Amino acid sequence: MEVLKVENIIKTYANHVALNDVSLTVPRGSIYGLLGPNGAGKTSLIRIINQITGPDSGTILFNGEPLSQKHISRIGYLPEERGLYKKMKVGEQALYLAQLKGMSKKDALDKLKEWFARFEIESWWDKKVEELSKGMAQKVQFITTVMHEPEFIILDEPFSGFDPINANLIKGEIKRLSAKGTTIMLSTHDMGSVEEICSHIGLIHNSVKMLEGPIDEVRDQYKEDVYDLEFMGEMMSITNALWVNFELIDHWPKGKSHVARIKLLNNSSVNDLLSVAISVVEVQAVNEVIPNMNDIFIKVVEIKAEVSHE
Repeated sequence: MEVLKVENIIKTYANHVALNDVSLTVPRGSIYGLLGPNGAGKTSLIRIINQITGPDSGTILFNGEPLSQKHISRIGYLPEERGLYKKMKVGEQALYLAQLKGMSKKDALDKLKEWFARFEIESWWDKKVEELSKGMAQKVQFITTVMHEPEFIILDEPFSGFDPINANLIKGEIKRLSAKGTTIMLSTHDMGSVEEICSHIGLIHNSVKMLEGPIDEVRDQYKEDVYDLEFMGEMMSITNALWVNFELIDHWPKGKSHVARIKLLNNSSVNDLLSVAISVVEVQAVNEVIPNMNDIFIKVVEIKAEVSHE
């Protein structure tokens, strides 16, 4: 069953359409990547899910029920615009925010000690927030977002401002929370991070949902029968051998070998490619080229543009 079901959401601001009939399904236990460039409508949707604003029309279901105030405590939200009180001490503020989310002081202290130890930031407890760097403050805000163990966590651009080491730390925590059964929505335009940790994606562009599904299925959908053939021998031999049923897209040296990127044509198979190649060169490896999310995003936007111009 899905944790969150977004149905036909429309949201406008003055003359700007932020969300145009957007529907999404976030499966329970998934790490769901909400993708799209800045201004696509991602943050507008997140603000509606968090009940900060309301939609003009459409509905949102949380665990099969219409989204309501009672669900707020079961959702953790890390906004892109960080919001810690600069003059307060880190520990004091974290404790205050935890109690706002319904935790007792004792439970909050126990959890905070555990999280501060995991992030190796025990020495920050009595520092003021204004003394922290942006990345340090983000660590604290991440902890305050997840420490009350909500069943659904929304992270809006969680890696911005982090160096690679701390970005990997947060990715590791996201995976760990997911393994414990937490459902996580990750809003970002960082396609690489999505491929690394997400199980499902939804792509929004110009206020419209362009595609959605398990990330492996989406990649399979946009494969184009392209393979990288690594071989020892003459590049010209391969070029001449591929004149029927194959298209040579690119080639490059790899040490003492060559790699040829080849598209299969006319329903030919990878076995057909190997039969042709083995007859003229020494084949060392053949690998299917799987499109990455950035390639898929560009392809989807191009297809949409072509359709709209017809």
